[in-house]
Amino acid sequence: MGGRNTTENPGKNNVSLDKDQVRHIATLARLKLTDEEYDESVDKLSRIVDFVDQLSRADTDGVMPMAHPLDAAQRLRPDVVTETDDRDRFQANAPSTRDGLYLVPKVIE
Repeated sequence: MGGRNTTENPGKNNVSLDKDQVRHIATLARLKLTDEEYDESVDKLSRIVDFVDQLSRADTDGVMPMAHPLDAAQRLRPDVVTETDDRDRFQANAPSTRDGLYLVPKVIE
């Protein structure tokens, strides 16, 4: 998506998108936008890209990757059978069963 650097904030590399890039993104996403929506999208997407760029510059040396920000343990229930086997009762209403399976008519010839 090659952006261009702007000089809005000296010392920072702001990545700005132009209208042609947003038009290309909209085409790829199969979006139909009006001219006003393109102008608004250029601004919004540029701010998103700038924020992602800012995040990528954060110093993460020595930071351990984690799956969740909270140090919480998952409460699990014991792995025990809590329901009775009612298969025979459920299949009593079925028109046709064999070996615990429901039999249905063949639909592909």
